[in-house]
Amino acid sequence: MRMMFAVAGLLALALHGCGRESASHAAPPPVEVTDEATGRYCRMRLRDHEGPKGQVHLAGTKQPLWFSSARDTLAFMRLPEEPRDFVAVYVSDMARSQHWEQPDPGAWVDPRHAWFVIDSDRRGGMGAPEAVPFSDPAAAKAFQAAHRGRVVRLAEIPDTYILGPVDVGGSAAPSASGDVHPGASR
Repeated sequence: MRMMFAVAGLLALALHGCGRESASHAAPPPVEVTDEATGRYCRMRLRDHEGPKGQVHLAGTKQPLWFSSARDTLAFMRLPEEPRDFVAVYVSDMARSQHWEQPDPGAWVDPRHAWFVIDSDRRGGMGAPEAVPFSDPAAAKAFQAAHRGRVVRLAEIPDTYILGPVDVGGSAAPSASGDVHPGASR
C-alpha cells in the first residue's frame, strides 16, 4: 500500500512540474528599439516610421525581428510561410505612450492581451492603415473617439485588414469591411 502512495505522490509531482515553464522557455522581455533596428519587410530603419512598432522573438535567437508597424507584426503572426517558433511577440502599447511619432520606450504589450483600433484615420509605418494597440480598453475607446474606427481584439481583426492590399498614397485606405475611408490626417 505504501508503494502505491509513493508512486502516486511521484506521479503527482511529475504532473505538477509539467505545467510549469522552465527558465529556459520563459518568454524574453521586450527590448527597446535601437538606431540600427530595421523592419523585416521594408528593410528600413524603424525610427524613420511613425506609429506603433513590433518585435518578435524566435526560439534560439538573441535579437528580435523588428517590424515598422503593429500591422506588419500581426501579418508575420498570420502568414503561413513565416516561422512559427516565436516565443514572444510585442507591439507598442499606445495606452502607455505619449508620442505617436516614436512610441515611448518601455511601452510594449503582448498583442494577445491588447485591444486594437482598426479603420482609424491614423496611418502607421510605410503610410499603411494601422491596427493601433492598447493595453487598456478605455484608452482604445478614447483613441477611437478622437480618430474614428472600431475597437476589436486580436482574433477579431479580419485577415483582409492585416494581409490585404493597401493604398499608401494617403488618399484612401481599405477598411476591414472592404469600404474606403478618407486617408489619415497627421
